[in-house]
Order: sequence, then C-alpha cells, then structure tokens
Amino acid sequence: MGKLLLLLLGGLKLGKVLMSSGSMLLSIAVYAAFYGWRFAAGFVVLLFVHEGGHYLAARRRGLDVSLPTFVPFVGAWIQLKELPHDAETEAYVGLAGPLLGTVAALACYFAARHTDNSLLLVLSYAGFFLNLFNLIPLSPFDGGRITAVLSPRIWFAGVPVLIALFLYRPSPLLIVMAILALPQLKRAWNYDPRAPENVRYYEVAASVKYTYAFYYLGLLVFLSLMTFGVHDMLTAIHRG
Repeated sequence: MGKLLLLLLGGLKLGKVLMSSGSMLLSIAVYAAFYGWRFAAGFVVLLFVHEGGHYLAARRRGLDVSLPTFVPFVGAWIQLKELPHDAETEAYVGLAGPLLGTVAALACYFAARHTDNSLLLVLSYAGFFLNLFNLIPLSPFDGGRITAVLSPRIWFAGVPVLIALFLYRPSPLLIVMAILALPQLKRAWNYDPRAPENVRYYEVAASVKYTYAFYYLGLLVFLSLMTFGVHDMLTAIHRG
C-alpha cells in the first residue's frame, strides 16, 4: 500500500512537470509560427526565468507553489496554493520575478553587445519591456503585489497607466488584466487600515516599507531607461 501511494504521488509530481514543460513547448511552437523558433525559444526562456524568480522566492518563504504554466500571448504564471501570510511576504515573492527577469534581460543585452547579435538585442528589449510592464502598480501585476506593502490604495495609481497603454496600443491582454484588476480595486476602495485583518496582514515596519519602495522605484527607473535605450538602438539598426 505504501509503495502504491508513493507511485501515485510520484505520478502526480511527474504530471505537474509534464504539464509545465508541455505548456512551455506549446508556447514556443506558437511563437515560432509568428516570430521564428530562435526568438520564440529565447522569449519563453525569459518568461521561465521571470516565473522562476517567483517560484524560488515562494519556496524560500515556505509557500506551496505550482510550477510555471505558459499560455501563448498571455504569458506565464505560478499558482500559490496558499496565500502569503503578510504583505511583506507578498512583496518579496512579487519582487523576485522582475528582479531575476531583469538579470536575464541584462545577460541578453551584454551578450548582444559583445557578439553584435541583433536577435539577442531584440530579446533583451523584450525582457526589459516584459519586466517593466509587470511593474505597473496595480494588482494582479507584480507591481501591485510589491506596492501593497505600502498600501493597497496605491493600486489606483496603476489605473491611468493601464488606460494610457491601451490607448497607445490596444490589446485584448490589457482588457483581461483590467477585468482581473476590478475586484482588487474594489478591495482597495474599501480598505480600512484599522480593521483587525488588515492590521495583521499589512502592519509592516516603516524600514521594510522604505526598503521595498527603494527596490521598486530603482528597478522601475532602471527598466525604463533600458527599455527605451534598447528600443532606440533597434530603431537605429533598422534605419541603417
């Protein structure tokens, strides 16, 4: 009986690995049909590294978390099977994805400059933009999870950003994200910092809040500079 149970548990774990890797390969195949397999493989690896940051951070904080799931033209995500115990833990897990994703984009950037490889430069731009996009201070974006350690009401600052992005470049993905954000905005609107459940979850030392604010703003500025800088480089290459 014990051996059977172990086999079943092993099968479940293997099934999760196969589902994650299968969705990853499917994403590569779909992206390859539009952009070529080299870009597709590189882009999905960047997504994997980003989600890997969340996964490792969640595991480090003792949270039960799934392997990344990939959906073409939507992205990838991990599923937390238990909620973080406090806002600092949520911010820690939220920050880890863009942070590790930025490191991967930087690796592509330096490799591109060293080898004069335009594909790597395109991938670095995609990586910088992907992580910058995820820093929108609105839940369920990573930026919303990070800034919640300061106050959920900061999420309202992300609304004009999302609207501006949609006006600049309409996308079904932005509509989906807006729909997902509505319950979070309602929660922020009704947020009472004195409520016992909010005190337990959001009461964090001021030094911790300042630390996350520093990391968030620093990463935001850096990714903005790199995204626009690499975009200008690609534009110059295209014109040349």
